[in-house]
Amino acid sequence: MSANEYFEKALPILAKIQTTQMDAIQRAAKACAASIAAGRAAHVFGSGHSVIPVMDIFPRYGAYVGFHPIMDPRTMWFNIVGPGGARELLWIERTEGYVRQVLLSHNLDPRDTLIVYSHGGMNASPVEMALAGKEKGLTVVGVTSVANRQRNQPTHSSGKGLADAADIVIDNCCPPEDALVDVANRPEKVSASSTLAAVTITMALLAETTKELVAMGKTPERIFVSPNIAEVPLENNLDVFRDYARFEKGL
Repeated sequence: MSANEYFEKALPILAKIQTTQMDAIQRAAKACAASIAAGRAAHVFGSGHSVIPVMDIFPRYGAYVGFHPIMDPRTMWFNIVGPGGARELLWIERTEGYVRQVLLSHNLDPRDTLIVYSHGGMNASPVEMALAGKEKGLTVVGVTSVANRQRNQPTHSSGKGLADAADIVIDNCCPPEDALVDVANRPEKVSASSTLAAVTITMALLAETTKELVAMGKTPERIFVSPNIAEVPLENNLDVFRDYARFEKGL
């Protein structure tokens, strides 16, 4: 067990994503670009650790308006135990019906795309989000572990996992147990892989969506950029927030 073992096992996962998942990423990008070009949204949702790629897609340097994070503080944690703790989150994301309440505050339109992240793909939160998107006529993209779906049966009352509910499935190519590094004389492993995979897929999807928008003549007007880029006016990022406020008001 060592840092080298993590790199030796993690880097091939990224290579496998590139060699096996590009078709799915490109199809998802076409859907996102069509939604954004129509003035609508590519909604993005995850709970638990799967909120990390949602937070990373926008607002994030190198991103732009059109991606719409759907985040609820009760499906994250800001504590380990007690109020806002991981135990509460795990209960909420496994409880059917909660995500339906979250969506009462959001407007889903058939022109939209919905990207749902979940490594396991079995909990109620991602499954219900995907099913709600399907009911509304959205193109639903699931980023999940296909190996985990092949190993386990869904527990949701629909009988579906995220991979079953999505129109486009992007396999994160991670093992079901997520962690990669062996521990001597122990069945458990350490050092997770799914966050690395999900963020890599997200940035690849963002790049491919941009390529599609440029080809459509719909290049984003403004991109959220680091203030270290001297060639971009200082007011650029304030304009991005103003653009987003107008965008969200129209959803």
